[in-house]
Parts: sequence; structure tokens; C-alpha cells
Amino acid sequence: MKSWRQILIPPTASILQAIETIDQGALQIALIVSENNRLLGTVTDGDVRRGILRGVSLDRPVADIMNDHPITASSQDTQETILATMKLRRLQQIPILDQSGIVIGVQVLADMLRAGQRDNWVVLMAGGLGTRLAPLTNECPKPLLKVGSKPLLETIMQNFIEYGFHKFYLSVNYKAEMIRDYFGDGSRFGVEIRYVHEEKRMGTAGALSLLPERPDETFFVMNGDLLTKVNFQQLLDFHGEHGAMGTMCVREYDFQIPYGVVKTDRHRLQGIVEKPVEHFFVNAGIYVLEPSCIDLIPAGEYYDMPSLFEQLIEQQRETSVFPIREYWMDIGQMADYERANGEFAEVFHDRS
Repeated sequence: MKSWRQILIPPTASILQAIETIDQGALQIALIVSENNRLLGTVTDGDVRRGILRGVSLDRPVADIMNDHPITASSQDTQETILATMKLRRLQQIPILDQSGIVIGVQVLADMLRAGQRDNWVVLMAGGLGTRLAPLTNECPKPLLKVGSKPLLETIMQNFIEYGFHKFYLSVNYKAEMIRDYFGDGSRFGVEIRYVHEEKRMGTAGALSLLPERPDETFFVMNGDLLTKVNFQQLLDFHGEHGAMGTMCVREYDFQIPYGVVKTDRHRLQGIVEKPVEHFFVNAGIYVLEPSCIDLIPAGEYYDMPSLFEQLIEQQRETSVFPIREYWMDIGQMADYERANGEFAEVFHDRS
């Protein structure tokens, strides 16, 4: 078991402190305990993100979002029993308690399975023209533009590689040969890279119909012009926890209306709110899909990812949203590109 004592926090700790505990620890969970280490509840990354979706402030006590009836295992349970419970309940971690309910350890599914590489495919959409970044993209496709010391697409792939993902499809179109020449078959990065060539623009989901075969497992789709520090393992876990057919990453977006907003009831003035701030969740361009989703995508046609999710919703399939609380940057315009270059060394610790 890893250093589980470092993930014990009191119920009065803030949600922000819980986030730091989860992110800094190796176990991806925080255990909420009393003074004598009796288990009161647990908090995972998924609990935090569900709290964000409900609008819970990160300054609130972690007790506000903790699971106060967590599934636990006993010190008397065999490893086989614990493993079977974790698989059945789709748990990535499980606290181990003594007969008095005191925490004496944590078991991690990945450790029990001795998991290394993950075989989920990652499809990166790298065929865009990047016209808003001209003249930089006149001779170079946007995914190969350097942010920091390396091409943008290489940083995206390295982020996935850090979490054990090693199978990539690159969907290419504009200056595809330059991308192929740079990445090759992936062997110099220690991964497998295959290519899908869009003969015409096919949108953010249409290229999935060009995959030579349907993935066997849950897979990722991500726009190739994003910089982010999202924990892709947490994203995959979140998707599985909710039994979703499709999960869309979203980020918070605030918009201040520059006027006083008038509230009315027919002809009556009920009140005025000066320059209110509206809060939204917007599409962040990162998705997790089940293989059967590909059956819903029309072959060889332009088709965007929001249309796929609309289909899933219409068919009453389970969908979920994963709020991004980590660094995220859409490099769509020159100002975004310049900002990303300025922030890259600090955020990504320039791993060149």
C-alpha cells in the first residue's frame, strides 16, 4: 500500500485542501477521518467535480461533498474478496478498516491488477487549417507549431503517455505529410500511432467513421489544438463511474452583461440587477466514448461531436459532463498562442 496516512484529512478541511490532497497523493482519494482516524467519509476527484457542477464553493468544508457511506473492506477480508468487490462496484480505491472502523490502509485496484499500459485508443483531431493563426500556419500545420520547446501535438500525446495510454490515431488533413514525417509510427515516443486521412473536412466527429475498425474498449477523442493538464485517468474513471455512453469535458465560463438587467411581470417593473454575471459550462473539446457510439456517426459525412451527444440524449443514452478544474487553453487565435508560450514552462515544467 502507498503512503495512505498522507491522505487523511478532517471534515473541517476545505474542498480546496481535499483537491490538493488528491492531486499530490498517489492514491487519488482523500479519507475524511475523526481525531482518532475513524473513517467518516471519502472524497474522490469525481466527488469534487460533481460538487463543482452543483455550484459548491471550494472554500466550503469537505464534509459538504464527501461520500458519508463509502464502501470499505475489513482487515479480515482476503485479497480475492477485496478485488472482487472493487471490480463489482467499479472502485479504483477502497479503504481498509479494523473492527473499530479505524483506517489501517487503502487498496488500489491498479496496484492489485499490476496495471501498466492502458489499451484505450486516443483519437486526436489534427486536421485543422489553423487559418486564424496565419501566417504561422501557412507553411506549418497548427499541431506542429511549437509551444515552449516542442510541437503542440507532442505535448498532448506526452500528457496521455504519462497516464499509461500508448495507442493513438491521428486524424490528419492539412499538410498531413508533415505530421506523418514528424511522428512516424510512434516508435521513437514508445507508442503506437496510426493515421486516418480526411480527404475532406469532416467535423469533430465525422472522422471517427474512417477508423478501420471499431475500438474494443472505451476511447478518447480530443481536439489537437488544446493544451491542458487534465488527469486522463481520472476522466476515464469518472466516465466509468457514471456508466456513460459518452462523456464531454466542460469548463466554466463567466460572462458579465454590461447593462442593468430589468426584471418585469408584463408591464410591471419588478427590479433591476446591475451588470449581472452569468455562469455557464462550455464544451472543452475532450470526450470519452463507448465503441458503440461510432454506429451513430454517418459514414463519410461532416459531423460534429455536439450532434453525436444530441443523438445520445434523444435516444436516452447515459451521458455525463466532466468539469475541468485544471489548466486548459484552446489555441485558436494568435493571442492564445502567445499566452500559451508564456505559460508553458511554468505549467508543464518544460519537459524537453
